[in-house]
Amino acid sequence: ARKFPALVNCTVINWFQQWPVDALLNVASKFLTPVQQLGTPNDPIRHPVVEFFPFSYEAVNHLSQSFIDEERRYAYTTPKSFLELLHLYTTMLEQQVDSLADKKQRLSIGLIKLRDTQEQVAGLEEELKVKAVVVQEKATKADAFAEEVGKEKAKVNAEAEKASIEAVKCQQIAVQIAEKKHECTKELEAAEPLVASAEAALDVLDKKEFNELKAFSRPPPGVDTVCEAALVLQAGVDPQIDVDKRGRLKDRTWKSSVKMMNDPTRFLTNLKAFKGCIDAGTVPAYNVEEARKLKDDMGDEFNAENMKKKSQAAGGLSEWVINIIKYYDVVVQVEPKKKSLRDATETLKKAEERQQQASQLVKELESMLASLVADYDKAIEEKEAVMAEAEKCQRKLQMAQRLVNALRENGVIWEQTVEKAGAALTLIPGDSLVACAFASYVGVFTREYREKATERFVGFLSGHGVPLSAMPDPLATLSTDAERAKWCATGLPRDRASLENGAIMMCSQRWSLIIDPQLQGTGWIKHKEADRQFQVTRMGHNKLIQVFEAALAGGTSVLIENMGETIDAVLQPVVARNAIKRGSQRFFKLGDKEVLYNPNFVLFMQTKLSNPHYPPEVQAECTVINFTVTEQGLEEQLLFLAIRLERPDLARTKADLIQQQNEFKVKLADLEALLLDKLSSAEGDILEDVDLIISLEDAKETSDEVKEKVIVAADNEAIINDISENYRPVATRGALLFFLMMDLGKMHTFYKYSLDAFVMVATKAVDSVTLRKPKVSKTGPALDMSESMAPEQKDSADGDNDFPREESAQDDIEVAESDEEPAEEVVELSGKELTQRVELLTEIVTNFTFHYIRRGLLDKDKLTVATMLALRILVRSGSVQPHEITLLVRAPPFPDAPPMPESTRAWLSDHQWAQLRSLEQITVFKSSNGALTQNLEQDSLGWKRWFAEERAECADLPRGCRDLSMFHRLFLLRVLRPDRIGAALTQFVTDNLGTEYIEQPPLDMAQTYEETTALTPIMFVLFPGTDPTPIVEAFAKALGISEANGRLTNISMGQGQEQIAINQLNKAAKEGDWIMLQNIHLMQAWMKTLERALELIEEFADPAFRCILTSEPPSLLQGPLWDLVPEAILQRCVKVADEAPTDLRSNLRRAYARFSQNSLDACFKPRVFKAMLFALCFFHSLVLGRIKFGPQGWSKKYPFNDGDLTICAQVVGNYLNSSDTLGTEVPWPDIRYILGEIMYGGHITDQWDRRVCNTYLFTLLIPDLLNNLTMAPGFKSPDASKMDYAHYTKFIEERFPAESPQLFGLHPNAEIGFLTNQGISIFRTIQSISGADAGAQNLDLASAQPLITKYLEQMPSKLDMMDIRGRLSHADYTPYIITSFQEADRMNLLVQEIRDTLLDLELGIGGQLNVTESMERLSEALQLNRVFDMWARLAHPSLKSLSSWFADLLLRAKQLVEWTAKLDLLKSIWISGLFNPMSFLTAVMQVTARSRRQPLDHMTNRTTFLNTHDPTEIGMLPASGVHIHGLFMEGASWEEGKGDDEGYIADSKMKELHPEMPVANVFSVHMQAMDWTNMYHCPVFMTSLRGETFVMEVNVRMDPDDNDEKHWVLAGAALLMSDD
Repeated sequence: ARKFPALVNCTVINWFQQWPVDALLNVASKFLTPVQQLGTPNDPIRHPVVEFFPFSYEAVNHLSQSFIDEERRYAYTTPKSFLELLHLYTTMLEQQVDSLADKKQRLSIGLIKLRDTQEQVAGLEEELKVKAVVVQEKATKADAFAEEVGKEKAKVNAEAEKASIEAVKCQQIAVQIAEKKHECTKELEAAEPLVASAEAALDVLDKKEFNELKAFSRPPPGVDTVCEAALVLQAGVDPQIDVDKRGRLKDRTWKSSVKMMNDPTRFLTNLKAFKGCIDAGTVPAYNVEEARKLKDDMGDEFNAENMKKKSQAAGGLSEWVINIIKYYDVVVQVEPKKKSLRDATETLKKAEERQQQASQLVKELESMLASLVADYDKAIEEKEAVMAEAEKCQRKLQMAQRLVNALRENGVIWEQTVEKAGAALTLIPGDSLVACAFASYVGVFTREYREKATERFVGFLSGHGVPLSAMPDPLATLSTDAERAKWCATGLPRDRASLENGAIMMCSQRWSLIIDPQLQGTGWIKHKEADRQFQVTRMGHNKLIQVFEAALAGGTSVLIENMGETIDAVLQPVVARNAIKRGSQRFFKLGDKEVLYNPNFVLFMQTKLSNPHYPPEVQAECTVINFTVTEQGLEEQLLFLAIRLERPDLARTKADLIQQQNEFKVKLADLEALLLDKLSSAEGDILEDVDLIISLEDAKETSDEVKEKVIVAADNEAIINDISENYRPVATRGALLFFLMMDLGKMHTFYKYSLDAFVMVATKAVDSVTLRKPKVSKTGPALDMSESMAPEQKDSADGDNDFPREESAQDDIEVAESDEEPAEEVVELSGKELTQRVELLTEIVTNFTFHYIRRGLLDKDKLTVATMLALRILVRSGSVQPHEITLLVRAPPFPDAPPMPESTRAWLSDHQWAQLRSLEQITVFKSSNGALTQNLEQDSLGWKRWFAEERAECADLPRGCRDLSMFHRLFLLRVLRPDRIGAALTQFVTDNLGTEYIEQPPLDMAQTYEETTALTPIMFVLFPGTDPTPIVEAFAKALGISEANGRLTNISMGQGQEQIAINQLNKAAKEGDWIMLQNIHLMQAWMKTLERALELIEEFADPAFRCILTSEPPSLLQGPLWDLVPEAILQRCVKVADEAPTDLRSNLRRAYARFSQNSLDACFKPRVFKAMLFALCFFHSLVLGRIKFGPQGWSKKYPFNDGDLTICAQVVGNYLNSSDTLGTEVPWPDIRYILGEIMYGGHITDQWDRRVCNTYLFTLLIPDLLNNLTMAPGFKSPDASKMDYAHYTKFIEERFPAESPQLFGLHPNAEIGFLTNQGISIFRTIQSISGADAGAQNLDLASAQPLITKYLEQMPSKLDMMDIRGRLSHADYTPYIITSFQEADRMNLLVQEIRDTLLDLELGIGGQLNVTESMERLSEALQLNRVFDMWARLAHPSLKSLSSWFADLLLRAKQLVEWTAKLDLLKSIWISGLFNPMSFLTAVMQVTARSRRQPLDHMTNRTTFLNTHDPTEIGMLPASGVHIHGLFMEGASWEEGKGDDEGYIADSKMKELHPEMPVANVFSVHMQAMDWTNMYHCPVFMTSLRGETFVMEVNVRMDPDDNDEKHWVLAGAALLMSDD
């Protein structure tokens, strides 16, 4: 808005603030009103439950802010989260109540049936006795009936035999009849086509054609014959045809034919019905014969085709006549057979009558027999019924006894459960509310914050009278033991936090977004969802949409892995669950498509980022679950790892037992559910359901068997756990180390590590001291751990092997038991041997891990990390209490500290006194000798003496504190001598961990290479002057890999190199080559592509492949936590920060390690070369180590590097080899010049730094070097003739003196500043990482108002330059007056700027002006006591805080007021109070040059220091020049002169950093008159930053006995115009 004000003017801004509590309360009340489980509207628990919702929302908001402040992790609660909680609660409450009620009902039913069965047992026994007597009576009666029935049955059988004979005869006759009938039918069916043809011929005729036929008066020849034949055939059949008495045709003329066809329709009907007449036998044979004769007389002329030519009707009629005659002939032939058939049928009828009579007789006999049998059957039935009843009674008794026995134990448990169920129903609303709030809000938090949230939830509800369980457990409410066992069986870690994560995921109604840097949650999801057509994809993948379309429609699971901090917009509807509802179906919009939603669809999202920052809208739409491994969980996993490495036999057994226990829990739960289900769902008499009772017995038997196995497994596991617990210290230390590694990410963005890397390091550590001797495996060599750490590949969702399988470290720790391991020797230890072994493993794991971490640490952080490690180990061991660490780190002043005694005011500040009072919270400082402050007051001199000690950490403490441990000494040093805290911590770490945790060996590239694989890149951190390329190239060359043979590719990243780098990376991975990608920090946008490429090459990388990356750390402007390189790349890499160390010994060791014996032997003058090379390495160490002293060492950080050292060594060797040619033994001056002015001097831009560099060379590279030259205090050059490379290396380790500023030529005071800052920085860093500095209030704009008022009131008035200038004539404008006017003008500009900006800010706070970014920065600067940058640009250089700077400004203004009021030179000018002091000093030369009429260019200033410090003691102006004051000495002190003798520069006094210089007389002389005898060329700077604040060079007198200024040059002696 500030950048585009027009945008604000043209828009309406809606501010969406947090919902107020009242709104939250109203929404909760509305949602919960219809919830019946909360009782009536006046129920006492309803109102507190409603109030809980806004409370929990606000509580989690506050907790989220603490989470950000303390852990630097982001968690948000939004109104959408609040609504999700309401929805989850209403749903879960109903489910919980219904589930418990259902369970209670089922248990009650089971108990009722069980009790009924128990009561029936006694009654069944009595009933069984009575039934036994009745059974005997019924059996006797049935036997009598059986004999009578037998006799009657014989009679029936005889008659039945006769009937059966008659039946056989009938059957035979029936067969004959059937055969004859079939034959007749067959022949008649054969004649059917003739009739069909006749009828077909008639079908084509119609009325018209017959009318045409009738119309013939004289029909064509043959037509009349056809009609006559038809007429003859129908004679006697058709009543309308006239016949004689014999039934024969009377008239055969054409006239009769015409009459026959008089009604064509009737005529056709008669013709078609003629077949029926033939079948009925009503057609006389005579008719047929007469018709046949007529047909035969015509011969071939009587056919249809011939007749159709004459008449269509005659043609059809002729065809009918022909076919009817043929049909009649067939019927006549079949008639005898029909007659035979009728005779046979009559015979059959008579036979059937005889059979019927016989059957009737049999039936009567059978009826009699049936009556007897019925009576018999009834008797038998009664007998069997009684027996069955008895058997049923017996069986029922047995079933009842079996059922009672099977469920006796369960009945007790069920009865107890039913009794508790009623009470549990009252607890469900409260317990469910805690669980729902837990699931909705706290998934993103770490374990500690989850517990805090749960405590607040429980505290509110219990405080408002809501019934709760004795110890409400959200995990128990959200899941059951069986469910948790199933999760663990599919790969979920068994620690509490992981189980909570699983419960939250399973209960959440939103999709889960898991923070899973160790991939443990991802592995569980992949196992759990394996049978649901599980698919894996990533944001930005080219088939992302296709995967989602298929999964949404098919109802399968999808995992989006390795997410960043944003969600693709196309997936937003799915992630937010914004479905489109049409009828009963729901759709999701994906891009331009609408995809049908299957309710079985499940979405998981995962990120490997350890601390992602997801915005509130993402956290509102997803359930963010923190799957980051917990210390407790990791400890258990590491314990298993330790056992697997030390005792693989126990590890395998324990893994089996864990799997069995999980299966047992699941099976017991299933069996319990099965018993209840079968029992409650049984209908009718349960004792009648044999299958049910048998299945219940089987379930009970299985349950008992499982319980026995559980007991056995638990006993075995307890035995294994007892043995495993011996290795607990190793696991505990490992977990401590890993979480230290995780916390380092809060220190610097490069300090990111993966659990995989840690497991690899820990495994290598244990393997390095293994006692087991691997046996030869039948299948091959033992698995190399480095290879087992490599992720295996899995097929992606789309079938393209595009997603390498992400394995969690748990997969590495818990090896699948199906993988056969080679048999190895098992070494069993016990007692003292085992204890020693565990101590060794603990130490070796600590050592390996620390060295792995330290190799990638910046030098400034190494002591901090070592200190953190030592402190955490002490806290874990119980030697130190956590509150002691907090007090040491924070060192807070006691708020109500008593006044400080006068005896300590001279050397102690009020703040330190209050801090000492705070230390009395620790018992050790409340000794019997009195409290600490009391002891200090009583022995003030003793404490003052200790306070003044140069190495206070080693000096004896005063009485009463002499017995303090080194740890408790740190408290005193922290408060009283913060400059010695670094040295004290060094000693503390050494005492507790060992010297190897302080002294770092030079980089060993071979060892680094051993820790890498083809999938583990090496990342070098670049520092000014460092270049890892030579190291990499040299090592690669030793392995036969170089650019010359094409196996090493070195690419310096820059624009246009992106695709080239990816192509070369893939090529090198396939072919097993090396690739070095340099300066990847320059390619921010490309970094994600590199990350993806490194993942993809896992599929095909050759084991010999190596990738080396280089990157600079974030700049000071970006800050150490700037995400410069993606976290996934950092976690994957072995990091190497080969920064030059700051201590001399390490630097010298590192420098000399760049050479070898071959390097020494290569020179023709080995004695001289060895001495000079050693001195050169020492010089190199000095210039590198001097950086730590800040501006007093070097005014800026120069990029001195190992290349300078090696090239200078070559130069020295070349010169020595050529010295004979040059005519000199050793060209010392030439070598010094080349090294000081060209090689090292080429880096130096400041003249005073160049002077220091050359001075070192003048003190080291001199002929005395060959004669035991004292190179530094306590360190002489060895006799080169007796030394070789190994001797020099040993000399460095054994003879090098303790680190001190004197080795650099500096005074011990030089390190006070940087050591104080180092100590403060160490504890500030520890405080920041631990979150102890959390809770700092945000700066409010209005809070600056009191400061604005204060500064405006004190603001000096502007100088009236018009008035001042008006009081002067032109002749009065001297150089001094002009300088004063220049200063006044600059002061007016500054004062005006300060006043204007303060007034603007005041108006902005009052709402009268729009608040700008500049106003906000000013408010922040005021409240943080910093000089506002806009003021600093107009002001003088200064390092002071705002309050001190403003006080200084008032003094400067006061001097200008006096100066401009007097309009003449003041007696002494406060030179430090000028904006441009060099202008004033130039004015001194101008005045002198004018008075002496000499050229200004030939003038120079000379300084003489008086013997007074108070400028008010100056009575008059000097005879020549001016008096100035306000200078301070740094790096030295000033020895006062006696009488009129001028003082001289002297060594600093302890802890006197910037002694004030006396008033000085500055006057000008001709350059030729300037005498530098016994003078030190002393630079003057405006601030202690030196460098660009240089003002001038002054002559400072030295001790008369000291004619060499090299001592002061190396001491960094200079004058400052400000005591910072």
